[in-house]
Amino acid sequence: MGAAHTYRVIVRGAFEDLGEATRARLLAEVDEHGMNAMRFSEEGSLAYDRTLKHFSYRYVVVSDSDDGDEMAGVIAEDRAESALRELGAGHGALKAKVTDMDTMKINRKGR
Repeated sequence: MGAAHTYRVIVRGAFEDLGEATRARLLAEVDEHGMNAMRFSEEGSLAYDRTLKHFSYRYVVVSDSDDGDEMAGVIAEDRAESALRELGAGHGALKAKVTDMDTMKINRKGR
């Protein structure tokens, strides 16, 4: 068993088949889900705009390093699917982009 790693995962997708009630609720809350609301967290941060076409979730996932980036992506996609289901929002395929924060290199200029 490997060490626990912290991953930042962005899950992207597109809304599909939004009902009128869901569309109205999302539009009423759109200001809460703009650029200023984008944060990485375990519960996820949903971002979308008034077009209600594309969305993204930002998650922090802590997972065994032996499971790799793929498992962190699967976990985040599962969390996003659950959140979208709770919203009553249909969606197309989800795509996750994973960054392992424990192996990320920081290049410092001028040193």
